Amino acid sequence: MESNRIAPLIAISTAVFSILAAGSATADTQGASSQDQFFANLATLCGQRFEGKVINPGPTDGDFAGKRLLMHVRDCEANEIRIPFWVGDDHSRTWFITRTENGMRLKHDHRDPDGTTHTLHWYGGETTQDGSPKRQEFPVDQESIDLFTANNSSASNTNIWAVEVHPTQTYVYELRRPTGRHFRVEFDLTKPVVE
Repeated sequence: MESNRIAPLIAISTAVFSILAAGSATADTQGASSQDQFFANLATLCGQRFEGKVINPGPTDGDFAGKRLLMHVRDCEANEIRIPFWVGDDHSRTWFITRTENGMRLKHDHRDPDGTTHTLHWYGGETTQDGSPKRQEFPVDQESIDLFTANNSSASNTNIWAVEVHPTQTYVYELRRPTGRHFRVEFDLTKPVVE
């Protein structure tokens, strides 16, 4: 008889706890900054690989034509996520997305086939605005401008990179310039790649 009374009380207590916990989680998410939410969205992809395609390819995007594009959200730490980006058999690129004291940073680790750093290596930018939980923009930083200028690549001195994470839908890597350059790769998050 006593056990018949306790079971409903346990069920009610569990339901109340679940509701309170859910309310608390919602409050925490709502109180987080846009960049905290963005980084959390990105972190949900850790350990997974996804295929992508170039959207509206331009005349300078020939290196990507007809090749398999694959991103692997491989190395995840509390304040940094590293994402190798493969273009066919070219495994020379890795995106580093890092939380900083002032916002977020995107850097490109670019290497030659033997593993040594490419001439244009460790370029990127930092956020200057809060962005949104789904999109962050990274205008080129001074270190990268100096690198581009020193290596006859000053067309890149106005680069603005962006990363978008639309959970369970798409991941986007984007490069824009005021001169009309608009490179955009979209990765399908609905179909993680096993191999």
